[in-house]
Amino acid sequence: MHDFHPGNRDELVDDEEIDEVEGILEFLGEQSEINNLLGDEFILNQERIIMMNNESTDDDEFYTGQESDSSMYNSNNEQESDSDSESEAPPEPTENNEERPTTSTRRVIDDYDPNDESDEVVRKIIAEIKKPRSKPPNIDTEDYPTDLSFHPNQNILAISTITGDVLIYRYENEENKLLYTHEIHSKAVRDIEFSTDGLALFSTSRDKSIILSDFETGKFKRFWDNAHEEPIYTLTVIDENLIVTGDDEGTIKLWDLRNRGSDPVFSIKEVEDYISSITTNNQKRLLVCTSGDGLMTTLNIASKKMYVQSEPYDEELTCSGIFRNESKVVCGSSKGNFYTFNWGEFGYHNDSFTGPSTPISMMIPITERIAITAGEEGVIRAMHLFPGRILGVVGQHSLAVETMDISYDGEFIATSSHDNDVRFWNIKYFEDFDSISYNAKPNRTAATNNLPSSLRRNRADFFADLA
Repeated sequence: MHDFHPGNRDELVDDEEIDEVEGILEFLGEQSEINNLLGDEFILNQERIIMMNNESTDDDEFYTGQESDSSMYNSNNEQESDSDSESEAPPEPTENNEERPTTSTRRVIDDYDPNDESDEVVRKIIAEIKKPRSKPPNIDTEDYPTDLSFHPNQNILAISTITGDVLIYRYENEENKLLYTHEIHSKAVRDIEFSTDGLALFSTSRDKSIILSDFETGKFKRFWDNAHEEPIYTLTVIDENLIVTGDDEGTIKLWDLRNRGSDPVFSIKEVEDYISSITTNNQKRLLVCTSGDGLMTTLNIASKKMYVQSEPYDEELTCSGIFRNESKVVCGSSKGNFYTFNWGEFGYHNDSFTGPSTPISMMIPITERIAITAGEEGVIRAMHLFPGRILGVVGQHSLAVETMDISYDGEFIATSSHDNDVRFWNIKYFEDFDSISYNAKPNRTAATNNLPSSLRRNRADFFADLA
């Protein structure tokens, strides 16, 4: 990925502006294959656009003045300094010594007509970049966010923090509103999940407790003190009655809300390292658990014992997801590898592929074949898992991505990082990707291709045109 490091960030307006500048530069300045398709005339226009972009810092949509836009298409040999001075000229005063209203401005890319291009891939790229991608603004938190959870049927996002608090936001494309702040735990919250009916929040903490609280009032409904002997690492809601938790030392416990006591249904310890993820299918008979010691352990809920354990892998298994009508389980690893298992055949993978070279710490299925992944490098990628292909970059943080969740309607994912901000990414366009067929040979450049959801709008969804 091409990192953008301005000399003085204080001179720029915000991160979205920086990302937009980089996006235009990458799209129009670094696409050598597209340049070959379009010829020298298009390359000359690219060079003009890049110079104009370097002079413009209007706003996060990267606008330039009308005169600058028109000068890009002027076929004469005017000096660039002349066009620069024209674009920077102040508005002429009117008879009443009032400034003339500023004419409407446009992005440089808006003047490219996709229909004028002969190459279908290039047309698709330009058309996608010009599409508006609406999403809620970022949320900046005072304390470091430790987990995120979307409400199951409302535009509500819960954010847990390192201080033990839970923030409840209503998100919209125009603005986000903080509804409630609840002081839930005495130590850092490790995991939060909405209940299936959306009325309550489950939360786990470094203080080893599990709390079920009303998401509006923060009032405790259930409290399991010292639920584990070690800090709880992950929690999964199975249904309206059952939840399962895993801790830092490999213990897994199943809890039934119908039991009024404080004891779990069962407690099993089959591994020695942290439980990174727990998932199940709609039948809810087996729990598939990944762990830091490179094992995938499957538990039988009814028999309350281990069903099968995989062969050990020489890397941490950090995340998992279920795909292909619940016929496949895919695990991500600390080495950037992905392992595919047939459901019910959890002893050893039947397929694998290598993704990015950096550790993968989280994965969210968004269609039957596509997942969003993120990790230490701060890049959020789309992966087509059958076959294994990197589709491109969905978004990015400047630091490692620590949390991620998908909205109830599948339109947004939200991510957070060490920089204390929560960002939204519009991923609605992936609905059209599931039936894509691919060439047998992977595209090596896809790992840095920026998809339409990315703030760096330099590339676009053209994979649907590649058979």
